[in-house]
Amino acid sequence: MHFYGTSKINDKGHLEIGGVDTTILAQKYGTPLYVYDVGLIRERARGFKKTFDQLGVTSQVAYASKAFSSVAMVQLAEEEGLSLDVVSAGELHTALVAGFPREKIHFHGNNKSEEEIKMALNEQIGCIVVDNFSELFLLNSICEELQRPISILLRVTPGIEAHTHDYILTGQEDSKFGFDLLNGQAEQAIEFSLQSNHIQLLGLHCHIGSQIFETTGFILAAQKIMKQLNIWKEQINFKAKVLNLGGGFGIRYTSEDEPLPAAKYVEEIVKEVQSQATSLGMEMPEIWIEPGRSLVGDAGTTLYEIGSQKEVPNIRKYVAVDGGMSDNIRPALYDAKYEAVLANRPLDEIEETVSIAGKCCESGDMLIWDLPLPKAGRGDLLAVFCTGAYGYSMSNNYNRIARPAVVFVEDGEDTLVVKRETLDDLVKQDLPYKKKVCK
Repeated sequence: MHFYGTSKINDKGHLEIGGVDTTILAQKYGTPLYVYDVGLIRERARGFKKTFDQLGVTSQVAYASKAFSSVAMVQLAEEEGLSLDVVSAGELHTALVAGFPREKIHFHGNNKSEEEIKMALNEQIGCIVVDNFSELFLLNSICEELQRPISILLRVTPGIEAHTHDYILTGQEDSKFGFDLLNGQAEQAIEFSLQSNHIQLLGLHCHIGSQIFETTGFILAAQKIMKQLNIWKEQINFKAKVLNLGGGFGIRYTSEDEPLPAAKYVEEIVKEVQSQATSLGMEMPEIWIEPGRSLVGDAGTTLYEIGSQKEVPNIRKYVAVDGGMSDNIRPALYDAKYEAVLANRPLDEIEETVSIAGKCCESGDMLIWDLPLPKAGRGDLLAVFCTGAYGYSMSNNYNRIARPAVVFVEDGEDTLVVKRETLDDLVKQDLPYKKKVCK
């Protein structure tokens, strides 16, 4: 049995997180319930930042808030000295309500609206990551209209795609994101930015994939970008102050996953960029990274109450919980794998293998196939690990199921940070319709 962060079995034989008994959390806040181990989030954030500091490299570690965005989470990121990535007006508004320092906010996205760009400029955020020519031209015109300057990074596709244990070296021209590094588009975008009176081009950004368990892809991306930057330094006098190598650092969902420590990713990235800068005679750029899942993914646990069961003789046994694809759509979308235990009886002997079904009216609403468990009955508490990233942020109201509450736990204290939706919340935006009768 593998536990994460501060999770352990307490003297009552229950699963405990952050010093708080999960059975008490379920009684107090109901289920389904997202529980975040704040101590583990802090540990991960400090691991990234400490390594940069030890290596003496100017850096920014920006939390990719798409993984899990809430006012409390943004405030926690600020406490740990992180910058913040947002990808919509909603995420930016959340950051502003949380009081996050505007100068440390980076705005991403491949289709920022005119309203979103104006919002970012009026709030004087730190940086916009520009994704395409359409956005670049629109941004420049809005800057002129509002007479506001803005710092930007240009997102490029370096021809590296990495996922889990694999990486693929391709042209990468067919992507909805970024300027191709080698077909001339990135250079055109750089030249336009350098000529603008309102845009300050800080450098380049790339993102090569997600759930990456090795450093090869990051090293290859750094090599390609640094060599191209050296060419541009000579040809168009462009010197990048910042190189943002994105995120995608993997976490452990199941025993099959073998991620690297945060420090290892940082060490290898810094080593390669320094090596390239030295060999090419370039100044060392600031290095920015964007961890999201790797900060909050395995810090999150979802608690469910077990309900009905169905046994198909000689095939399988289904055990249903009071949530499902409405609070964790990743198994249905990506065939994502998870591990789980009975939170109220984690030490009981394993007696059977069951499949955990959600309550949505979809055959595909299955959370875990073939999970070893003790004999479970109605009212038992199931804890599904590593649901902290893209659980709440991708939750939905399918079948008009209310979204769960979110609780932070740390040092024996629990704090409600997102209220559970009510049935009235589900209809608060609805308007009545009464057909007009012609007389």
